[in-house]
Amino acid sequence: MFDYETLRIVWWLLLGVLLIGFAVMDGFDLGVGMLFRWLGRNDEERRALLETIEPVWEGNQVWFILGGGAIFAAWPPLYATSFSGFYVAMFVILAALILRPVGFMFRNKLTHARWRQSWDWALFAGGFVPALVFGVAIGNVLLGVPFRLDDELRAAYQGGFFGLLNPFGLLCGLVSVAMLTMHGGVYASLKVGDPMSARAARAARVAAIAYIALFALGGIAVAAWVDGYRITTAFDPGGPSNPLRKEVVREAGLWLVNYSRYPWMIAAPVIGFLGAATAFVTVRTRPGLAFLASACSLAGTICTAGFSLFPFLLPSSLAPDASLTIWDASSSRTTLLIMLVVTLIFVPIVVVYTTWVFRVLKGKVTLEQLHKGAH
Repeated sequence: MFDYETLRIVWWLLLGVLLIGFAVMDGFDLGVGMLFRWLGRNDEERRALLETIEPVWEGNQVWFILGGGAIFAAWPPLYATSFSGFYVAMFVILAALILRPVGFMFRNKLTHARWRQSWDWALFAGGFVPALVFGVAIGNVLLGVPFRLDDELRAAYQGGFFGLLNPFGLLCGLVSVAMLTMHGGVYASLKVGDPMSARAARAARVAAIAYIALFALGGIAVAAWVDGYRITTAFDPGGPSNPLRKEVVREAGLWLVNYSRYPWMIAAPVIGFLGAATAFVTVRTRPGLAFLASACSLAGTICTAGFSLFPFLLPSSLAPDASLTIWDASSSRTTLLIMLVVTLIFVPIVVVYTTWVFRVLKGKVTLEQLHKGAH
């Protein structure tokens, strides 16, 4: 049905779709969490904000699970190397994500102000920490990850958690924070009544400006200071998965080569900028359009990173020849084909179910509704 090369490209695209789905769907949860204490000036307003994400956050988390599962099944060396090397970072992300459902559950158990304020900060951390660390991780992938492969393709990671917190990694982390804050602010302006909606619109606009500036700065850094990677030897895109059967060079500016080779890829950063600018302009007057624009901005940002890296999945800063690419780090053709069939069956079910949930929950959460249903 598909040759090996085509299946690898299809799964690279599907991985991008799943990551975009996670960023768009769970991203507004994280964004609302980061803005939670500032958009809600009293307990009632914060309860209204929580009501916009409590019914949907768990379903949105499905995209995170799907993305991790796709990496595990389609790109085993990528899963083994990244999840082992970024182990502490993954633990920090999971610990922060756990704070969200615990915060939802425990915040209203007591009415004591200090109790609720403590959980409010926990919900902020549950949004801010994953947003920051996800961006830091992408930044370090662009820089190259310090790992080697031995003759039996066993990965040895030689970095540490604090080594990830380098200037470029932190810049990418701030891009992620600004982007998801914008997305959360747009969502809140769409889903809550005034005065929270007006505050959310203002926060989304500030975050949109910050995102545009930081994203542009990141592009300049990639062009001027960050080394890219390029395969210099002939290779078979349909050949066996063995990352050690190639030679790779590392030079500044190579992450921009794909944009001259495939000019259509420039659409990704353009969409990132235009989406944020559109969200800035329309968030108060047409919040539905602003949400779509913000989602497009997220998609454009993720595609920009993916297009820049192509065909690399995880470059190695210690042994560039051991870098993982879509051509030499995938599962077998049979595995990719079976997974593709399963994905084409079940992902549409997830999309239909998610669409139905948001249709049922359409409309704003207002303070008047909280007064009517105090429980």
